[in-house]
Amino acid sequence: MKALSIMQPWAWLIVNGHKAIENRNWRCHYRGPVLIHAGKKVDTWARADLWRGRHPVTGAPIALDLPDAFDRGGIVGEAEIVDCVERSDDPWFVGRFGIVLRNARPLPFRPCKGALGFFEPKFEEA
Repeated sequence: MKALSIMQPWAWLIVNGHKAIENRNWRCHYRGPVLIHAGKKVDTWARADLWRGRHPVTGAPIALDLPDAFDRGGIVGEAEIVDCVERSDDPWFVGRFGIVLRNARPLPFRPCKGALGFFEPKFEEA
């Protein structure tokens, strides 16, 4: 199955059903299931906003039950890609293109290396 690497806390927001669009500067033609890979890097500004109870895009108040730490460097969930749009009223949309996701859900963490774009994960042995 294809995977897409996403920085935390964005990956956590997606797999926990809070964010249904992933911003990219490239058009996505793929439709179907995708594993969500949490990259090793963290968007520290977005994480700080969330911990302060602020939506990292709109600045509006947001109350989420956040984990103490976000899993990084592996698969954290899966979703289905259903569209790619250039415009959206979704409050998470800020990119040139938005990959529209449905049926996202968390999966048990599985370490693996990420890559740019879509990739086939190679899981590390425990």
